[in-house]
Amino acid sequence: MTTTPTIDVHAHVLLPEIEQLVAGLPGLEAARELDARRNGPDALTVSGAMIRERFARLTDVTARLAAMDEQGVDVQLVSPSPSHYHYWADAETAEKVYRLAHEAVAAHCTQAPTRLFGLGLVPLQHPGLAVDALDHALDSGLLGVELSSHAPGRELSDPAYEPLWARAAETGALLFLHPFGCTLDERLDQWYLSNSVGQPTENAVALSHLIFSGVLDRHPGLRIVAAHGGGYLPTHIGRADHAWRARTDAQACAHAPSSYLRRLYFDSLVHDPYALRELVRVAGADRVLLGSDFPFDMGSADPLGDLRAAGLPAADLDAVRGGTAAALLRKD
Repeated sequence: MTTTPTIDVHAHVLLPEIEQLVAGLPGLEAARELDARRNGPDALTVSGAMIRERFARLTDVTARLAAMDEQGVDVQLVSPSPSHYHYWADAETAEKVYRLAHEAVAAHCTQAPTRLFGLGLVPLQHPGLAVDALDHALDSGLLGVELSSHAPGRELSDPAYEPLWARAAETGALLFLHPFGCTLDERLDQWYLSNSVGQPTENAVALSHLIFSGVLDRHPGLRIVAAHGGGYLPTHIGRADHAWRARTDAQACAHAPSSYLRRLYFDSLVHDPYALRELVRVAGADRVLLGSDFPFDMGSADPLGDLRAAGLPAADLDAVRGGTAAALLRKD
């Protein structure tokens, strides 16, 4: 009897080549200063030490596979560290970034082709490049692309992204929604609120733009996986539904917002068994996928243990553990 593999859809790779490419370019220093203001000096100090300690698992396939074996994970969907988005970059640099990222991620995954599958990048700051970037990722053997919750001056509801959504739906590409940074800025610059509060907020805002603007109505074939369990939105979707019923200005989408949760996918990384059960309840077990944020410290060192702690029925647990992801990652 064939056993469904355990699949982690939220795992990262660090690409030093990208940072070498952008080093010293105009705009990088300003982006780093903004990041420093938003996160605060204490967070940057801790993060730097954390990255150094986990560098091998982020870059070396042998170290990655050993860690996966220890966790009981058979397959990872590997995406670039969100620090590689570089949405400050001009069009020429942005194209170089995504091309280099796709080559590097593909080379990383090729070293363990039955266990590692990859995602690329899309320069959201240049919507005109987005379709080409997606096509390049697919042509490089990747399954799709990772994107943040917004780009400078643009939300995901911006009409400029319509060609990207159309192409993604046409090709069946995976879109992994993973925020980087938070627009609440210095309000969250202490106690790592920039991540613990900021990331769930960004997820909720980005998904709300996709839902309320009608993007999911116009492109029902989109395959979007939201990191961090979709943030605050799934567990507070009742307020969105109430707004949709009560206010005409919230009715640009065709159906109640909660109905769109079953058109999206979510990883299981919510750090709370009760929240995970609620996510499965509102989205369905066939829409929740195992995710660990490997190997960062805000992830889970034991994603299977966290999944089992939710006490899901056996069929639901098996779907989240790998059954749904196995179908989603299939290339045929």
